[in-house]
Amino acid sequence: MESIETLPNGLRLLQDDAFFKLGQDSVLLSAFARPRRFARVLDLGAGTGALTLLCWREDLRMTGLELQAGAAALFARSVADNQLSNVEVVTGDLRQVRTLFAHGSMDYVLCNPPYFKRSAGKISPLDAHALARADGEATIEDIAVAASYVLGSGGKCAMVFRPERLLTLMTALQRVRLTPKRLRFVHQTAEKPPSAVLVESRKGSNPDGLTVEPPLLVQDSTGALTEEYKAIYHLA
Repeated sequence: MESIETLPNGLRLLQDDAFFKLGQDSVLLSAFARPRRFARVLDLGAGTGALTLLCWREDLRMTGLELQAGAAALFARSVADNQLSNVEVVTGDLRQVRTLFAHGSMDYVLCNPPYFKRSAGKISPLDAHALARADGEATIEDIAVAASYVLGSGGKCAMVFRPERLLTLMTALQRVRLTPKRLRFVHQTAEKPPSAVLVESRKGSNPDGLTVEPPLLVQDSTGALTEEYKAIYHLA
């Protein structure tokens, strides 16, 4: 069943129950990512386009790459509905990125990658939702390779991931010369362990100079949403 979600930036996102829907992690990653002005931006595994649309700016040239034709079609309809002339939707497999994009053709990569291994026991049988949550089709190593290929020297990549798999992510990134430079943990409250980690890497950078930013708290000690979290969601 289709529905329309109005994003915090005012754009309209078409969604369908058949595909993974807009979640908190995409919203938080969009607030964390910092593409430079006039950057060429690629969203790897874009789904129905939530992350691309959340990060949309008039000065950017944006492309969303999505494996599932149905999700990509919904994404393209959202682009048309919002009359966005600077967003392109490409249907294809990121593991075949060399046949889809030129080497070094992007300045910034966005990705909300699969969190769990298929063998981890936390996912349903492989369907549209499982594809979005588990590395049944593309591993985190595949994603890192694709990001590194499309980025030029000095290009950046922003991802959101699970803290318990942070070492796996950082190892995969560093193997392809994507050096983590900014890191921020997301906590539901200050007393709870992090539920997500935001990582921005730079291609070809030296390994020193990782900045660990203050944690992003969803709720304060009273259980109320924090002012920062409300600002990200444009809540009063």
